[in-house]
Amino acid sequence: MENNKSFLVLEGLTKRYGTQTVVDSLDLKIAKGEFITLLGPSGCGKTTTLQMIAGFAEPCAGKIFLAGANLTDVKPNKRELGIVFQSYALFPHCTAAENVAFGLQMRGVPMDECARRVAEMLKLVGLSGLADRYPRRMSGGQQQRVALARALVVKPAVLLLDEPLSNLDAKLREEMQIELRSIQRTLGTTTLLVTHDQSEAMALSNRIVLMNEGRVEQVGQPEDVYARPASSFVASFLGKTNIFLGQVVECGGDHALLVDGELLSMAVATPVGQVTVQVRPERIRISLDGSAGLKGRVVSRVFQGASWLYQLETAAGTAVVIASNDGSVMAPEGAQVRLSWRTEDMVVSSGDRT
Repeated sequence: MENNKSFLVLEGLTKRYGTQTVVDSLDLKIAKGEFITLLGPSGCGKTTTLQMIAGFAEPCAGKIFLAGANLTDVKPNKRELGIVFQSYALFPHCTAAENVAFGLQMRGVPMDECARRVAEMLKLVGLSGLADRYPRRMSGGQQQRVALARALVVKPAVLLLDEPLSNLDAKLREEMQIELRSIQRTLGTTTLLVTHDQSEAMALSNRIVLMNEGRVEQVGQPEDVYARPASSFVASFLGKTNIFLGQVVECGGDHALLVDGELLSMAVATPVGQVTVQVRPERIRISLDGSAGLKGRVVSRVFQGASWLYQLETAAGTAVVIASNDGSVMAPEGAQVRLSWRTEDMVVSSGDRT
């Protein structure tokens, strides 16, 4: 992947429908070869952003650049983009090979070259033996592969994916995530995925663009966005999180963090005053005999195989903890416990960044 972050550039991209602003001054730079995911709840503007890039929706303001060229007013069929829709949009009267060949035929590619490229692409997506099969005789996963092959066979500058895995069952969706990432890495195609599925975004992306109400909340690598959410919205949308109210006070020249009057951490780099503390469930330790940490009572616990899911009651609010099933003694329901975590595993912010 190139370091240049300006292969696909969105500058102040805005879309309004009447008085409603669906996408609000979106700025984004994507490097050649990157896999970027637009993630967010329904109505956040992610699909509208993809439609503007594809040319299916006209921006009210802003510009779109691809490799330095302004695409904003270019017709959709001239943008060198490949698109896979949620419904796959395959031609039911055409075989897999004929579906994949469609874009090449529209571009006037010679018949022998067309046949070669179709065969190569069907092999890449694992469908060499199904070239003559019609969509109605294919599973959802096979249809998805045909749609992906059709989009990639024309060697697009950018591949746009609009919720392409949402119609698959959970097991097949996980398998296709692996396949999709492998194909993207093999071809090095710059890819923009739209999804509301957090696990899908984290599994596939080089970077996640988390959107809310038409605006970008945070952009970053999946592990960074998960570990260091920029707002309470990011923390709650991208996986489970605990949010406690705390206090930062002066203590021996340092700033100390107190939650429910208990000392949780020293040398906190946050100004004195009321703070919000965000901690992921898997980062919290439960101690039956600890003397330090936030006091809590186990309300319920659920066995999940590799882990236990705990719900606890504390003076700072309800806490959710995921404890690894590592063979150690697990706190029973009703037990009085202490909760603690490492300084580097929490995000402390002045007030509540919503």
